[in-house]
Order: sequence, then structure tokens, then C-alpha cells
Amino acid sequence: MKKALKVVGRIILVFLALELIAFIALFVFNRVMLKKERSILETPVGQLVEVDGNNMCVYTGGEGEHTIVFLSGWGVASPIMDLRSLYELLDDDYRIVVIERFGYGYSDNVDSERSFDTIIRQDRAALSAAGIDGSYILCPHSLSGLESLLWAQTYPEEVEAIVGLDMVLPVECTDTWLDGIRSKFRRNRFLCRTGGFRLMNIDVRLDAFKTGTLTEEEKDIYRALVYAKTGNDSVKNELEDIQGACSRIEAAPMPDIPMLMFIMDSKVEEMKYASEQLSAEVVPLSCGHYVHNIMQEEISGDMKEFIEESVV
Repeated sequence: MKKALKVVGRIILVFLALELIAFIALFVFNRVMLKKERSILETPVGQLVEVDGNNMCVYTGGEGEHTIVFLSGWGVASPIMDLRSLYELLDDDYRIVVIERFGYGYSDNVDSERSFDTIIRQDRAALSAAGIDGSYILCPHSLSGLESLLWAQTYPEEVEAIVGLDMVLPVECTDTWLDGIRSKFRRNRFLCRTGGFRLMNIDVRLDAFKTGTLTEEEKDIYRALVYAKTGNDSVKNELEDIQGACSRIEAAPMPDIPMLMFIMDSKVEEMKYASEQLSAEVVPLSCGHYVHNIMQEEISGDMKEFIEESVV
């Protein structure tokens, strides 16, 4: 019996040793690849501007009477690439802007407080440094919906409309929801730092790859940014002010501007809130959260009609 236990113990030790060797090999491989992939990211897709002593990236394209400012969802490694499927359908008619917050895309990572008031101040500073004057149609995806509402409440003269891409609303920000977001961050941070993402086929996990319109070169950029930027402190620190931002939004009058909200049809409470509290035009969509990479044709058509009819 003792001999059998010793054999089993040795087998377990061998497996543990092999797992440790594989873990170390993956970690080293990831570091080597990160260094190699720097060449892909040497030339920013967009303009780097200085804000608070660090670089932020602002992409611009198209021309038109109205300026649509796209704001990405939380933790998106490459906002410029993630939102491309939609804004490329609009840049014949409007000026297009994509802001990459600190910790996102080509912008620097910063280890400082990331309240929504700070984010709005920095986004406004980035637009000013890039020579982009308001007013704006804000087009937020996911968590940046809170930023857009606060922006419109604080600087109403700068925001002429909001078009939400399944944007987060205060009614959604429960403790359970926030706990899930924090858990997701911890998992993604571990996978990024250990190289675990390289064992996953991210091409089938990102809607920008599955149903979007990215070229192979653009996909290479997106992948490199996923491996390099996921789980950084800038992204983590954004989570600290979510509930505070919701309280500030609901304590102030809601923006008196045209709003168009594309919302997943499973989000009943969010659709009710958008319609009743924001007086928004609500378009339910039968698809996943990254609506701009799944139903971009329908959304772009509705956006053009909304802007021409409702935005002066």
C-alpha cells in the first residue's frame, strides 16, 4: 500500500513539475512576443496629444456638419478598431472622432485616480488639443454611457445628442453587476500577465473579428493591443467611481437633448429607464452586447435618420 502511495505521489509531482515548466514557458513566450509585437504598434492609428503630461490617442475621419464622438466600453483594448465597423459607415456624412482613454489603445497607461469627472476633463482636453471643437453627438458603448450622461449634464452646451450603443445606465449598476465586472477584471489581468490569452482563440471571442469588417492588418493591431493592454491599472481604477457616477447622474436633471438608444432586447429595465427617465427613442436589438459589430448596417441607417430629423 505504501509503495502504491509513493508511486501515486511521484506521478503527481511529475505532473505538477510539468505544469510549472509549461507555465514558465508560456510566461517567457508571452514576454518575447510582446517585445516582437511592439513593431506593429509603433505608428499610432490616430493622433497622439498630450493630456496631463501623458499621451492620449484621438482618431479623426470624415467630414460633415455634425461631429460624432465615439467612446468605447470598459476594458476594450483597441477602441479605434473595435468601433470601426460602425463609424466607417458614417464617415461619408459626418466628422468621426474616437477617443482612446488612458489605458486604452495607443494611449498611455496611468496609475492615478480615474473618476468619471477626471475622464470627462481629460477627454475634453484631448479633443481641444486635437483641434476638435464642439458641439458633439456622443456615441458611447457600454460603460462610457455614464460618462456621456455626466458630460451632457455638466457641459450641456457641448453635447447636442447622445446615441447609445447598448450603453450602461444607472439602473444597471447594482452591487451584483459590479462584482461581476471586478471578477472579470481579475481573470483578464491574470490571463494577460501570464500569457494565457495566447492559448485562447480571441478571433472567435471578439465580435469585431467574427462579424465586424476589420482587415487582416487591423486584426493584427487589435490582437497586439489585447495582449499588451488588458488588465492595466488605468482600466482597473475606472471601476472605483461607477456607483458615485450613478448617484451624481440621478441627483441632477437629466439632459434635455435628443437621445437614441440601441439596447439588447433582453434588458427590460434598461429599456424602461431609457424611455421613461431619459425620454429617449429606444431601439431594441436581438443580438449581443457589441451591437456596433453585429448590426452596424441597421444602426448606421437609424443613426443617419435620427441625426437628420432630430439634431438641429
